[in-house]
Amino acid sequence: MSFVVTIDGPSAAGKSTAARTLASRLGFLYVDTGALYRAVALKMQWSGASPDDPAAVERCLAGTALDLSGSPEQPHVWLDGADVSGEIRTPAVSEMSSRIAALPAVRRKLVEIQRALRARGPLVAEGRDLGTVVFPDAEVKIFLDADLATRARRRARELEQRGIPVPLEQVSEELERRDRRDRSRADSPLRPADGAVVVDCSTMDVDGVVAEVLRVVRAHHAWPGGGAPAAGRGG
Repeated sequence: MSFVVTIDGPSAAGKSTAARTLASRLGFLYVDTGALYRAVALKMQWSGASPDDPAAVERCLAGTALDLSGSPEQPHVWLDGADVSGEIRTPAVSEMSSRIAALPAVRRKLVEIQRALRARGPLVAEGRDLGTVVFPDAEVKIFLDADLATRARRRARELEQRGIPVPLEQVSEELERRDRRDRSRADSPLRPADGAVVVDCSTMDVDGVVAEVLRVVRAHHAWPGGGAPAAGRGG
């Protein structure tokens, strides 16, 4: 069984940056589960399928192939054989992915894909239900949190850097709406897993967050002291 580190938390808490940095330092596979949900959301947009139509969702999932490749610094997301790493990072896809993430059929499909990645070796995975549902036996579980104002500023800055300026008030409202949806859904609601270490990063930078998680990882009795990047699609 490989060594697994899960980092759960709400949107814009800094999970992706922290997980990428941690995976790079440890030489572990980096698993961005949010990217997988975004890829499914993108396919639904392309096909015109509505998240309110269970039959359409099932048809979309039945023919969907997802994969991850690349390094933590340059991860790639593949949808039905196409690299969609750039296309999945828009506000519209983000909103759609939040809606479909509440659907049991989508979650079942994605949990199956995520668990299969464990066979590649030790990994750092970030998302919302990794420590509670996907990898409940993970060696290290982290719940990364930050206050809404801090998360809104981070997300607005991130979008602006991508050339997608969005008013801070709008970003804050969207995050608040997503928080309610994630925390109140019946299937895999967002919450700290049993045994998770809660890290409030409202006043921490990336280096501080990674240092704290590394401390927890290295204190674990099963810590192997190293790891090699897992083989994927390549590139």
